[in-house]
Amino acid sequence: MDLADGLADRLVRVLDVEGKIPRALEALGPVADRDVLLLDGSGGLRAGQLRELGARVEVMAPSESRASAVADASADVLVAFWSSFRGVEAAEMEEAARIVRPGGRLLVVHDYGRDDVSALRGDLPDYGPWSRRDGPFLRSGFKIRVVHCWWTFESLDDARQFLGEAFGEVGTNVGSGLTRPRLSYNVAVYHRTLGEPSAV
Repeated sequence: MDLADGLADRLVRVLDVEGKIPRALEALGPVADRDVLLLDGSGGLRAGQLRELGARVEVMAPSESRASAVADASADVLVAFWSSFRGVEAAEMEEAARIVRPGGRLLVVHDYGRDDVSALRGDLPDYGPWSRRDGPFLRSGFKIRVVHCWWTFESLDDARQFLGEAFGEVGTNVGSGLTRPRLSYNVAVYHRTLGEPSAV
């Protein structure tokens, strides 16, 4: 989500402090002892978490030319966070299949909705159409794992201040209804295997 730098930094500190997202990526990859290409991870947090799990991580910013920046069959796992794979487009899938070794994994992380955070952001395709059986991911061979996370703040006052500054009137309204210093946040990890592993 687009927030001013200071607010974005504060959000990173409160988002998924329990580390459920990287644990889900390890369960669905796995990523340990594998070559992982991380899209949209230029902020460093997710790359660091994957490295802590034992992944050999290469980070590619969204602005890089994928075709020229990454060699064929160079990754065991391709992980995309939020701004890539906004639905399922043929060109993106072809590029993923080119980059990932046969039998490798594609893990795509998006918001799932049905949580406190979705009240801040309005009606997004992430929250409904994408996760349906006839939506672009599930009809394209992906499976889905929903990870139940939190935005965890130090206090109710801290939560309310952040929400008001980051989201204006909507954030103030959500904050006023909080009874504990955290918001429920559901994340979808769409996952699938690309190609068949080579026979040995």
